[in-house]
Amino acid sequence: MKDRKNWNQPTTDRNGSSNGTVLPNQRLVAPDLARGFMLLLIVLTHAPLLLFGFPDVGIMSRPEAVTNLDRVINFIAHLFVDNRARPMFAVLFGFGLAMILERQLASGNTEKKAKQLLYRRAWLLVLFGFVNSVIIGGQDILAIYGVGGLMIGGLLFRSNRVLEKTIFWMTLFFLVIMPFVWIGFAYSGGISHFPSATDRYVDILLDRLSSFPFIPISHFIIPVLLPIVVGVWMARKNLLTKAQLYRNQLRRIAVVGIAIAVVGGLPLAIVGALSLELSPTVTGLVQAVHIMTGIAGGCAYAALFGLLGIKLKCSTLAIRALVALGKRSLTFYVFNEAMLVVLLSPVALGLGGRLNSTGAAVVAILVWLIAVGFAFLLEKMNMRGPLEVLFRWLLNRKATTGRLAEKQA
Repeated sequence: MKDRKNWNQPTTDRNGSSNGTVLPNQRLVAPDLARGFMLLLIVLTHAPLLLFGFPDVGIMSRPEAVTNLDRVINFIAHLFVDNRARPMFAVLFGFGLAMILERQLASGNTEKKAKQLLYRRAWLLVLFGFVNSVIIGGQDILAIYGVGGLMIGGLLFRSNRVLEKTIFWMTLFFLVIMPFVWIGFAYSGGISHFPSATDRYVDILLDRLSSFPFIPISHFIIPVLLPIVVGVWMARKNLLTKAQLYRNQLRRIAVVGIAIAVVGGLPLAIVGALSLELSPTVTGLVQAVHIMTGIAGGCAYAALFGLLGIKLKCSTLAIRALVALGKRSLTFYVFNEAMLVVLLSPVALGLGGRLNSTGAAVVAILVWLIAVGFAFLLEKMNMRGPLEVLFRWLLNRKATTGRLAEKQA
């Protein structure tokens, strides 16, 4: 395995083996800052999906605007948020996978053991995603990224040249197939639908349970694999770990990526804001362009936070709070989804039946601010996020069980 560099010294657990975690004083500001902001974008994207009482809108993910403010909200969201937050998270996920691998190898673990750890982490993400999606009823991306980690795990052990070729061919592949996929969805009536006021918890649970096994297919509908691999590439190039040295490259990625995302997002933003009626062919094509250019936007957002990490001072209260949230992104991703379900879903308080796009945005921002407050409180108490603690315990417990089995054999 060539073209590889060690970025961080590994931390070790009490057994002396690297567990892929980083001590607080070793953490990079930029990824945590990005994750904290990413949670706002995700909650803004997911809140409208729990509104009900609106007619289905085919492949659109937001209800038709009722007021002029709704139109403004929909326009901004389609331009800067929808299909931009998910790839940003995917880039950070791929970046994290590469960093974990480097710490594993730097600690002396073999490639085989490092790969086993990465796959265990991926399966645990699938498990957490199952709980979030099926049991809680939230919109899930954890299982999608878990499956993505399983699918691209082997690439982490290949050279930079192979990685770059993979990015090129994956980009070409998705550019070709995405228009056909989404035009097909448009002709079939689309896949987006809003809850019904008559939905019961058991109905939603059974629906999610039946659809959960098809998560791998989502990687060909919303190409999450591509930004994950880009995140691995960014880690290999030290773009976020040594952002000071690569400011010009990060600046170019941010400017070009945001420009592509805005231009590509403009058609859907106009259609969504004005509730225009288009033919299925044009509708599907507009959606495909929105998704593909959103990948450029997600990469640009990650680069932008790499630049901000250089400039911003962690002594600022707001930055410290946002970083605290990013350090506990697993806990507060699930927290945010659960809060949205409780507040908006017809099986709980049912506010989604009385709100429009503007109301959903307000709820989303309030939920995120509550999460920021709780995360900052945990940081002040020097406590990790509860789900981070559980995730690490499950990961290390399985690793310990595996080592005992090897000794007994």
